[in-house]
Amino acid sequence: MSDYLVHQGRNGFPDRKDKTMLDAKAGTIATPLRLPTSTRLGPIHIRVTDVARALAIWRDVVGLALLASDNGKLVLGVGTTPLVVLYPGADAPVTANTLGLYHVAIHVPTRRDLARALNRAAYAGVRVSPTDHLVSEALYLWDLDGNGIEITFETPWRGRFVENDELMAITTDGKPHSGREPIDISGLLAELDDDADPLGVMPEGTRIGHVHVHVDDLDAAMHFYRDQLGFAGQLLSRRYGMGDVALDYAPHILAFNIWAGRNAPRPADRAAGLRWYEIILPDDITLNEVVSRLETAGTAVERIDQGIATQDPAGNALKILVG
Repeated sequence: MSDYLVHQGRNGFPDRKDKTMLDAKAGTIATPLRLPTSTRLGPIHIRVTDVARALAIWRDVVGLALLASDNGKLVLGVGTTPLVVLYPGADAPVTANTLGLYHVAIHVPTRRDLARALNRAAYAGVRVSPTDHLVSEALYLWDLDGNGIEITFETPWRGRFVENDELMAITTDGKPHSGREPIDISGLLAELDDDADPLGVMPEGTRIGHVHVHVDDLDAAMHFYRDQLGFAGQLLSRRYGMGDVALDYAPHILAFNIWAGRNAPRPADRAAGLRWYEIILPDDITLNEVVSRLETAGTAVERIDQGIATQDPAGNALKILVG
């Protein structure tokens, strides 16, 4: 089981306090949600270097099905639902210490599905970082180009994160929890006892649960995702250089960090990494409200079919669509 030890610095949070991170504490960032709770994430679009290298992780380890392969892209998902769209032909892998995707989180419906994902990684010899966030259990891994992936089973009934610069959680019975403990691997794999398909792929109900990006300014990112888009502010830890926003429940739907560095550059245009991700709104009324907030704040908005295209202050691209 040595391959399943939580590797330092690779379990979703940095293992030490980075001297470049801010020290000053902010006031409360918690705000009411201004979007309908039916808001969700659509497919994420990612550039990769090679088809075979991409499928070796996204299909064979993550467990997504290849739904289509045409027009220079690979569409992967579950059933008939696309979740990840890959664009082969990148000139280079992900460039270290640049803005862009930190990871995309694929949320599974049951803990057995999480155990199956761990089992697929073991079978393929892929190292993962199993981490207990209290509000979820997660497996962190990377594709062969360095695109970050999190496979998550949500467990919000076990506790919650508290608005604290130390990035702490608390259980439902009031006990402190770091929110980044190692998972009990034996207990997780016990979910596969008597499983007829221990290497089974992602089932129906699997979804894109959250997107986590590198940014260069925590306050600007919080202003964009909370005040302009309208998500509820959840936490901002300047000590750890991370913030996030949510719908009306934990865990988060969008997160951002400055772990690539306070002055991190944009990646090269043709390097592997994030192209854009999608936020799906339920109706045109909500879309118009979002557009109004973005334009009032001076954020550039491009009208596209079914919605708009825009960027966060760090240049991470997203499309906001009605669907």
